Amino acid sequence: MNSTRFQRPVIVTYHARQRMDERGISEEILLEVIDTGETRYADDTHLWVFKEFPARDDNLLCAVLVLEDALVVKTVMHHFEVL
Repeated sequence: MNSTRFQRPVIVTYHARQRMDERGISEEILLEVIDTGETRYADDTHLWVFKEFPARDDNLLCAVLVLEDALVVKTVMHHFEVL
């Protein structure tokens, strides 16, 4: 899987993959969040990317990312709130 937005391959950690399975989030949905969602940076390499999906009742969906040589997905959340 590769991110068009970040021009990097996407690596999903074991933890993130478990959360995706628990929350019914496919790789396609994850990639849509990454490539088209809103971003909030913690610093130059750590960020949250989130997106609303009207057909889901557990919005917002959020991925916690680390920008390195690849884009590392650390975890995937639902019911995310923007502060």
